[in-house]
Amino acid sequence: MAGSDNTTPYLADSYDNQISATIPYYSSFHNEAINVAKAITAEPELWLDTGCGTGTFIGRCLDIFRGTTFFLADPSTEMMSQARQKLNIQEAAGRVKFLEPSATQQLNLEAKLHFDVVTAIQCHRYLPEKDRLAATHTCYDALKKGGVFITFENIRPLTVEGISIGKRNWGNYQLSAGRSREQVEKQLQRFDVDYFPITIEEHLKLYRNCGFATVEILWFSCIQAGFYCIK
Repeated sequence: MAGSDNTTPYLADSYDNQISATIPYYSSFHNEAINVAKAITAEPELWLDTGCGTGTFIGRCLDIFRGTTFFLADPSTEMMSQARQKLNIQEAAGRVKFLEPSATQQLNLEAKLHFDVVTAIQCHRYLPEKDRLAATHTCYDALKKGGVFITFENIRPLTVEGISIGKRNWGNYQLSAGRSREQVEKQLQRFDVDYFPITIEEHLKLYRNCGFATVEILWFSCIQAGFYCIK
C-alpha cells in the first residue's frame, strides 16, 4: 500500500523499478522532453519540474543542461525524500533546489521566479477538471515569455471501443513486463477512479485556453501522449 501522501500505488523507494513495468515508453517520455527542450531553448537558465517523483528525470537533465538550475516539487514527501537522496550532491552545489512538497496547483513560487522550462510528467492525470485547469494555469504563469511547458499524460481515446482496446494493449504490455494478471487488473481499474484522463482534443483546448501561443502534440501512442506549449 502506498504512503498516505503518495498518489501512485507504489512505495517511493520502489517507484523507479515499478513504473517502467507499468507505463510503456516511460523512459521515452524523458528522452522526448529533453530533446524538445534543447530544440526550443538550448541553454535554459531555470527549470521547474513539478511532480518530480524520485528525481530520476532531473538526474538525467543535470548531465545535459550543465548551466541550468532545477527547481523540484512533488505532492509526496516520500518522493521528495527519495529525490533529495538521489540528487544531494547537485543540491549542495546549488544546481538543484527543492520546493516545499506541493501539488502543482498549490505551488507557492516566488514572484521573481520565471522559468525557461516547466515539466510535468505523468502527474496532472491525477487531477479532476478544476484542479487540472488550475495546475496548467500555474505552469503558464511560472514561465518566462517564450518559455516551454512540456507534459506527458495518459489520455482518453475518443471512443468506447478505443478505450477498451487501449486498456487491453496496456494490460498486455504490463504482462509482458512481468506483472501478474491480478496486478494488471488493479492498475486498469484505476482508470477514471484514481486518475482522470482527458482526450487529446481536450488537452489542446485546455492549453490554448490557458493562453499558450504555440500548442503542439509532441508524442502519441494509443493511450499516452506528450505535448509542448510555448508561452
